[in-house]
Amino acid sequence: MFNNDLFSDVKFVVRSESESKQVIPAHKFVLSISSPVFEAMFYSELAETGDSIELPDCEYDSLLELFRYMYSDEVILSGHNVMGVLYLAKKYMMPSLANKCAEYLQDNLDASNVFSILPQAQKYEEQNLVDQCWEVIDKQADAAVKSDEFATIEKSLFEAVVKRDTLNIEEIELFKAVNLWATKRCEEQGLSTDGSEKRRILGERIVKRIRFPVMKQHEFAAVVLDCKILTQEEAFRIVKYFNSVLDTPVGFSEQNRIGCEESFQRCRRFGSVVHTGSGHPYAADKRDCLLFEVNKDISLLGVTLCGSRNCNYSVAIRIKNLHDSEYLYCKSGNFPSSSIRCTKSSELFFPYFGFNIFFDRPVVIRKGVRHRVEATISGANSCCGQDGRKSVVCLGVRFDFRDSGESSNGTTVERGQFPEFLFTVQ
Repeated sequence: MFNNDLFSDVKFVVRSESESKQVIPAHKFVLSISSPVFEAMFYSELAETGDSIELPDCEYDSLLELFRYMYSDEVILSGHNVMGVLYLAKKYMMPSLANKCAEYLQDNLDASNVFSILPQAQKYEEQNLVDQCWEVIDKQADAAVKSDEFATIEKSLFEAVVKRDTLNIEEIELFKAVNLWATKRCEEQGLSTDGSEKRRILGERIVKRIRFPVMKQHEFAAVVLDCKILTQEEAFRIVKYFNSVLDTPVGFSEQNRIGCEESFQRCRRFGSVVHTGSGHPYAADKRDCLLFEVNKDISLLGVTLCGSRNCNYSVAIRIKNLHDSEYLYCKSGNFPSSSIRCTKSSELFFPYFGFNIFFDRPVVIRKGVRHRVEATISGANSCCGQDGRKSVVCLGVRFDFRDSGESSNGTTVERGQFPEFLFTVQ
């Protein structure tokens, strides 16, 4: 009966690629048992009485695939129609079809299309897809910012990218992409593309997020100075900084981004991970907690949590300084679990399912001060670390772990959560 005039009692008029109108025959009953929106449209007190409905907000190919799914539980998705089908799945309240669209996008996501997919994933509140987009942006930042889509993204998304601490990219390459984005905006608005105009388009918050001091001096001189986005005073101060004439801060971050795995360390505290039914349970009113202390000042960049294959977890995590009795950091969000494998150079070598939680900013952990890491986790039972050690030395930093009386979900020094601490030495 799909796309068949036989017994059809309604027709949909939509535009095609050529902007001409095409007609798709359908059956009210079939549409109504698949979508509560169509049910209300055809059988409520305010039901449509005509036998022809014009839909100006969708294209022929997308609506045809929506109906194909309603009639046959099958859908033929492509890069051309998937966004349109996702829109219709949301509009007509068909979550199973929306999930298929999100899965298709996840399977075909890469650096070349991530900036066209991310805004749509945010618009339609597909959080798993949003998280995967940010993961691609972080890991493949160099390729992603050189894609055609990056030069056209909205300023709010553009700013969110530039300020990320977890990008895997050389700072000079990020600056080139920033400069190109600003140039494109100036051209679109019919403005000159001189440095002062581009700086106005960018705004101070974005310019201050670029880490000029971590560039190589010849890169700064050859690329940044010629763009004239910096003021003369800012340029002079950075040149002095490069030549060790100036030791005081120059107004821009002097910390490398932590996107490359080589730029930070992993303190791994377990000897193995359990993957069987004896995994880690979760309860909404319980917390996983652990006390730790270090013998050198570090910047804590994040932690790793155990998970299960193809599962997603909602997490609230906090770091507390027990000496001052204050929380240094709090973060909440949703995270997809994936396979994590330790490097062969690590003393502890085992693969497991879990997820990294990178903090939005480094958390300074002072030596000799006891801290508590806390996590409230919601999701499927996960794998579980075991054979934990009380002390672990990594890059000359000794981590001492202790049980916490606040832990109510089974995490201890010996077993449970927090298999890895992600850090750099100050």
